Amino acid sequence: MNNLGDRLSYLREKKGWTKTHVAKKLGIKTMSTYANWEYNLRQPDNEMLIKIAGLYEVSVDYLLTGEVDEKVTGKEMISKAERDIAKRMDELREDLTSATGLLFDGEPMSDEARESLLEAMEFGVRLAKKNNKKFIPKKFRDKEE
Repeated sequence: MNNLGDRLSYLREKKGWTKTHVAKKLGIKTMSTYANWEYNLRQPDNEMLIKIAGLYEVSVDYLLTGEVDEKVTGKEMISKAERDIAKRMDELREDLTSATGLLFDGEPMSDEARESLLEAMEFGVRLAKKNNKKFIPKKFRDKEE
């Protein structure tokens, strides 16, 4: 297995999955996008590499190099990001709940408005995490950009 496509094919076949099944699990609209990665016609972006690593429970390093890193798997990276987001959202929820005299558009903030604000903030945090490339090892960042 000399390249990413070979490793993707191997991992998929090891699970007994079809390309269509994998594409659906990754949230890809067409199977051909995933197939192009296996055929080495295209490369997934950094965000997708993290998703793929999580799906197959391997590290991004393994996907890119074939070298097994027993310390960190893609699943662990994703769960760490999810824990970080959950922790930050809990802190924000506590701040908004405990704030006295909190106003929204000049009126006291209702519970519904507070929840809507928190949902919007969570979306923003998730988007920032998605765009943050800190989960990709430095030696691979330039290759994928």
